[in-house]
Amino acid sequence: MKKVLAIAPYRYLPSFSGGQKFIAGFFDHLAQYSDLTVISVPGNEYSLVKNYRTIPLLKASRSRYSDRSLFKKIKHIIEEGKFESIIWEHPYYAWLAVKLKKSTGIKTFIHTHNIEYQRFRSMGKWWWPILRRYEKWCFKNADRIMFITPEDKSFAIGEWKIPVKKCIDLPFGLDIRSQPTDRGTCREELFAKYNLHADVNILFFNGLLDYKPNLDALKIILEKINPRLIQENFRYRILIAGKNLPAEFDSLKSWSDKNIIYTGFLGDIDRYYKASDLFLNPVQGGGGIKTKMVESIAYGTTVIATESGAWGIDRSVCGEKLIVVKDDDWNSFSESIIRYANIKSPTPDNYYEKYAWDNIIIRVVQELT
Repeated sequence: MKKVLAIAPYRYLPSFSGGQKFIAGFFDHLAQYSDLTVISVPGNEYSLVKNYRTIPLLKASRSRYSDRSLFKKIKHIIEEGKFESIIWEHPYYAWLAVKLKKSTGIKTFIHTHNIEYQRFRSMGKWWWPILRRYEKWCFKNADRIMFITPEDKSFAIGEWKIPVKKCIDLPFGLDIRSQPTDRGTCREELFAKYNLHADVNILFFNGLLDYKPNLDALKIILEKINPRLIQENFRYRILIAGKNLPAEFDSLKSWSDKNIIYTGFLGDIDRYYKASDLFLNPVQGGGGIKTKMVESIAYGTTVIATESGAWGIDRSVCGEKLIVVKDDDWNSFSESIIRYANIKSPTPDNYYEKYAWDNIIIRVVQELT
């Protein structure tokens, strides 16, 4: 098996965000086809790792990104372990990746989750032009770049002139192989838990709620979408799930009489995906693929998304499970909710083939030489 070293520069275990879940799933499945060691921060719950080695070498503070002592430490690990390839999650350690590549000759992969400067530009960060230059330099010096979305890969090829042969498709993967058969049972459980009448449509939204794009999407649901739905002859509840809702929202208590239910963080979130009629994705920034949308369709729930929210997903394999409306068109978004809430089309089989982890990892491992 190929010896692979990976660098995860932040806590990803347990997984609360889509990005953390992506890294955890990627490493878990990559370890089934390679001899994997992961270097990360000490805050991870490493007892959750079952099939690869871990080294909590990186500092917990932000100074880890400029820690010059890492060069000698990681160089020693590469040479002693005789690693063939190194995967860097995100481009932030590009300075170190380039230095180690020149010193050891190790094949260097950048696993990019977004075009990062675009994400931070959409969040209003003043320093995005600096990141753009650094990120472009990172791509130019890597042996391969792994892209989650075809849009990001096309940008790198078209705008930054990255050779096509250096680009690898690595979409968010799934362990789900077919549409679940227990959707009805999960639905009955939620109706009982929240004391809902049988004719109520369940609309679902979840995300890490201190992340600006997700918080902005929540505000759109509360201020743009929900008022429109209230005016219609439409029975529904919107379930909002996620950690770190800002205190000023007071757990959405003032919205409880307006068809809004705040669930908090859900350890059994898959049951909510299965029980819901629709998943709402009015996200309009942040870049990258919205992993919660990929999961929702896999669990058999139709997604209503904006153009920005649908970024990164292969629409050709979604069938009628993904309904896309223009950004900022909240009338059409609300009309789509009412129209599609009771349409129960199945998730296409080729959707599961496209996003199956095993299929994805087999292709990636072939590049790790």
